[in-house]
Amino acid sequence: MKLYSLSVLYKGEHKVVLLKAAYDVSSFSFFQRSSVQEFMTFTSQLIVERSAKGSRASVKEQEYLCHVYVRNDSLAGVVIADSEYPPRVAFTLLEKVLDEFSKHVDRIEWPVGSPASIQYTALDDHLSRYQNPREADPMTRVQAELDETKIILHNTMESLLERGERLDDLVSKSEVLGTQSKAFYKTARKQNSCCAIM
Repeated sequence: MKLYSLSVLYKGEHKVVLLKAAYDVSSFSFFQRSSVQEFMTFTSQLIVERSAKGSRASVKEQEYLCHVYVRNDSLAGVVIADSEYPPRVAFTLLEKVLDEFSKHVDRIEWPVGSPASIQYTALDDHLSRYQNPREADPMTRVQAELDETKIILHNTMESLLERGERLDDLVSKSEVLGTQSKAFYKTARKQNSCCAIM
C-alpha cells in the first residue's frame, strides 16, 4: 500500500488551480520522477475539473486509484495511491486535510493561490504519516487486529478438528484392538485349558 500524491486544489468557474501538493515519487527511477510528478498534477487537475461540487469519487487508472473529494465551497483534494490502499482511509485523509487547509489559509487566497504563495506545510507530514494506513487510521488498525484474531481463531478451530479426527481414529483403532484382544484372550484360554488337563 502506497500513497504517491496528496493535492489541494480550487475548482474555479473556468479552471482548476493547484494550491498545494506533496509527492512521494521515491519508488520511481530518478529520471522519471519529474515527469511522474507533472502527470500526477495534471491528472489531479483533470479529475477535479470533471467532478461535481459536493462529490467524492475514486477513479482507476491502470494500477493506481485517484480519490477525489470536491467540497461545496470549491475546495478540492486528490489522493493518488496504489489500488491496495483502502478508499475509506484516503477519504478520511482528504476530509482532514481540507478542513485543516480551510482553517489555515484564507478563502480569499484560494482562487488566486499557487503552491509557492500558499503557506500551508502540513501536506508532507500527512503524506508520510498516512503511508501506513494501520498506523494513521484507528479503524484500519482495529480491522487489522480483527483480521489477525480471525486467522488465529480459524487456525485454532482447524487444529481442534484435526485433533478430534485423530481421537476418532484412536477410538476406532481401540475398538478394533479391543475385539482382537478379546479373541486373543479366548484363544489363549482355550489353549491354556488344554494344557491344564494334562
